Amino acid sequence: MSVVGRTVPRVDAIGKITGKTLYPGDLFRSDMLHMKILFAGRPHARVLDIDTRKAKEYPGVVAVFTAKDVPVNEYGLDIPDQPVLIGPGSDKPGADVARFVGDQVAVIVAETEQAAATARDLIEIEWEELPVVTDPRYGMKLDAPQLFADTNSNVLAHYRIRRGDVEAAWDQCAAVVEADYQTPFQEHAYLEPEAGLGYFDEEGRVTVEVAGQNAHEDRAEIAHAL
Repeated sequence: MSVVGRTVPRVDAIGKITGKTLYPGDLFRSDMLHMKILFAGRPHARVLDIDTRKAKEYPGVVAVFTAKDVPVNEYGLDIPDQPVLIGPGSDKPGADVARFVGDQVAVIVAETEQAAATARDLIEIEWEELPVVTDPRYGMKLDAPQLFADTNSNVLAHYRIRRGDVEAAWDQCAAVVEADYQTPFQEHAYLEPEAGLGYFDEEGRVTVEVAGQNAHEDRAEIAHAL
């Protein structure tokens, strides 16, 4: 415990304050390919068909992956209910449904970033729009549209906590103000774009370099999907 009570320099401080530390988007390998993701852009919709022919034919494109190409098409920290890619052809029940605008539909791999981005825009998708729930209070009701067909409620968990004498606490207050409050959407505003680098190392292991907070959980989820 020699560090207790002492100011310990951060091991990454020098690199960050001098600008030598690279963001994931700055990482580079001479032989690397570039990947772009096609997002759903819809809050709730079913993918009926994906046509990737034009994207695959675009010059410089190496591969286009959809849900049918993912070995185990699921991930999730609490329960693996999130498809890696949404669309038809997956063994994952309900994997053809987008449940928020950021769901991933397809992955495009190309020789250049420009080719990957252009090919992404050539993918054609046939959608079936589904009811959208924008009020969490309504979403918790049993008659609300259900996000997952294998559950009977949109509520993941319900914990009832009762501790202390609430009424006695109110009686001791100089004033009690009651109202309904709403807060806007918040983004934690990291400086870097979401990016990363993946490759096979000298021992043939899949290695991913990316900024994140849960290295062990990320590793487990990637390994599970592959």
